[in-house]
Amino acid sequence: MNFSFKPLSQQTIVITGASSGIGLATARAAARHNARLVLVARNELALGRIVDEITARGGRAIHVVADVGRREDLQHVARRAVERFGGIDTWVNDAGVSIYGRLEQVSDEDHLRLFQTNFWGVVYGSLVALPHLKRQGGALINLGSEVSDQAIPYQGMYSASKHAIKGFTDALRMELMEQRAPVSVTLIKPAAIDTPYPQHARNYFPQEPKLPAPVYAPEEVAEAILHAATHAKRDIYVGSASRAMSVLNRVAPHLTDQFGARILTQQQLRNEPPRDPSGSLHEAGVDGRVHGDHPGHVMGTSYYTRASMHPLMTGALALGLGAATAYALKATRSSADHHGG
Repeated sequence: MNFSFKPLSQQTIVITGASSGIGLATARAAARHNARLVLVARNELALGRIVDEITARGGRAIHVVADVGRREDLQHVARRAVERFGGIDTWVNDAGVSIYGRLEQVSDEDHLRLFQTNFWGVVYGSLVALPHLKRQGGALINLGSEVSDQAIPYQGMYSASKHAIKGFTDALRMELMEQRAPVSVTLIKPAAIDTPYPQHARNYFPQEPKLPAPVYAPEEVAEAILHAATHAKRDIYVGSASRAMSVLNRVAPHLTDQFGARILTQQQLRNEPPRDPSGSLHEAGVDGRVHGDHPGHVMGTSYYTRASMHPLMTGALALGLGAATAYALKATRSSADHHGG
């Protein structure tokens, strides 16, 4: 890879899943840097309002309604980006949805739809973007998750899709390196993020779903995405908990199994009835919000992530990772002792 990243103010950035959560947080952050934006989602009404908001503040943005699970929809997105702004500098594959339910409960239809959006949406977006990014150099940014490395119960197929995204992204990166293509490929691995994600998920439980702690603000992920748009980074973990779970799964997989079975199962359901069990798996839902309504503490800043993007802060990086790993080990062992395992 031999090219210089453009500053954000000179970039055209395509963002899928831009109508809420991380995608919307990234769009607003990029607009503040005066980037040219192509915002993609299924919800035309929400996208239109977001574009109006950005342009009213002097920003430059268009929206394109698309289902990322359809290659032809994303080909149309690329054409619109070129027609309106002359090219594509960064493509962010953010669109995704989850299912809360035991794997044996979930229908084949729902499993297939999740993979069509989460995995094939990333595959199609990446392959559609590459010819444009190769022409003058650019960044491909795929949203994985902490569950790209460590699975989570009750969201088994979501975990599988994020494992698949990691495998695809890593293989694609190597092929582009072999070609000496001027494309940076980054996998973003957020921990639990306070977005409307639980409400958008298909829910098979008789309780409202929630995110397992610790939970971080979506603006931290947006910061990581924009950093990857201007710096060659292989992976960025958002939240020390994400990195800690990855490390713990490698060094003590039996303990992480216990942690998932005895702690993560308890942390994913609220003591209240479900609001919208269908979610937005098959149809666009209520969009336009960056933040969710997580009932616990939300961490506004991840010092681990900030340090990982700025090497001079390596001391803080090591401290944050060590503390998070120690916490996870302690919680897992305490649970095992309590349950006699």
